[in-house]
Amino acid sequence: MREIISTDSAPAAIGPYSQAVRYDNLLFVSGQISLDPESGEIVAGDIEVQTRRVLDNLKAVLEAGGMELQHVLKCTCFLKNMEDFQQFNSVYSDYFSDILPARETVEVSRLPKDVLVEISAIGGK
Repeated sequence: MREIISTDSAPAAIGPYSQAVRYDNLLFVSGQISLDPESGEIVAGDIEVQTRRVLDNLKAVLEAGGMELQHVLKCTCFLKNMEDFQQFNSVYSDYFSDILPARETVEVSRLPKDVLVEISAIGGK
């Protein structure tokens, strides 16, 4: 059965999509960007600052769906500049250190609201 997941602890969707959708024991989390959920503004800062905000948003959506970071099976990561990969990885490893999900990271020419990073995830229990 399909269930839409939504939380005020993460930014509201900025388009025609859900923050997440649960299907059976899987949770599909839409791409999170570095929007502050309270102000609705992009957090100012470099790739490390933006990555932390993105992962905090991802964590909030997972929690709204009854999961935690340890339940993430796969992440898809989009970077505006692959030169930021090392700094991105440093922050990412703070959030995913024990149980590592599958992942791909790609460079893209542009992201919503011109952010530096976007991450989507699939969680499961």
